[in-house]
Amino acid sequence: MSLPTFDDVLAASQRIKPHVHRTPILNSSLLDSWLGHRVYFKVEALQRIGAFKLRGAINVLSWLKERNELPQQIVANSSGNHAQAVAYAAAQFDIPATIYSTKTVSRVKAAATRFYGAELALFDTRVEADTAVQEAAKQPGTLWIPPFNHAQIIAGQGTAALEALQDLKQVDAVFAPVGGGGLMSGTLLACRALCPDAQVIGAEPLAANDAANSLRAGKIVALPGPANTLADGAATPSVGDLTFPFLQQLDDFYEVDEAQIAYWTQWLQHLLKIHVEPTSAMSMAAVASWLQEQDKPRTALVILSGGNIDQSRMQE
Repeated sequence: MSLPTFDDVLAASQRIKPHVHRTPILNSSLLDSWLGHRVYFKVEALQRIGAFKLRGAINVLSWLKERNELPQQIVANSSGNHAQAVAYAAAQFDIPATIYSTKTVSRVKAAATRFYGAELALFDTRVEADTAVQEAAKQPGTLWIPPFNHAQIIAGQGTAALEALQDLKQVDAVFAPVGGGGLMSGTLLACRALCPDAQVIGAEPLAANDAANSLRAGKIVALPGPANTLADGAATPSVGDLTFPFLQQLDDFYEVDEAQIAYWTQWLQHLLKIHVEPTSAMSMAAVASWLQEQDKPRTALVILSGGNIDQSRMQE
């Protein structure tokens, strides 16, 4: 599959419009006052299913419908938000879906996935779940919707930044979390087209830093084992061969420790008065570090990727 382009993001924006919310942009005057800069948040926590992932999943199925290629059944592997997205999207097209994940999947994400009508197959490790979905995808009439390594997934995820930049017009930097790299890749496409002078910056858990290690090595490097991080949405074993070339074009990249992830999860919930999951809040640590290096007031955009966090994880 070839790499997506900005035209694919534009097409995805029109394609998914009937199915997704155009989410709001928020800011906190208190936070701006503390930092001495302006920070805007594209709030995908208020998206249907509570995360940006719906954009990619809906785009894949809508794209296939245009081509008269909808499958008989769908399988997917996910740590949570992609599971909900695929379950919801499959229901819109009346296609049965099975999601392969780990037994440590967030309980609130697992419950929502089942509510949307998908079956959930749980395994001890992410590697086992990923292997199982590959086998299931071999069945006739079955479509595997990967969580990030698909051109139409990347194009769909890029519509969040597209909308934000259409609304804001001009920013100095755009930040997004990196798990498998789908959101960051789509964000890069939108930013380079609409705001080419803006820096595009990624953030990843230090405890699950396969993307950072890959960028340093110049090749895709997988995690040696399961990641132990509050940012479960960014605990993917490795980035994809489609997303890695986009990550290599980023202007900067930050690895965030667990204390900072917890810190910003709590502060953003307080400042923005919305539910924020750790993967989503993680980018704010990168914003704070980047702003400390600036010599004049700047405007930053943060893609606040989701708001699905259960009570046990919040307590942790």
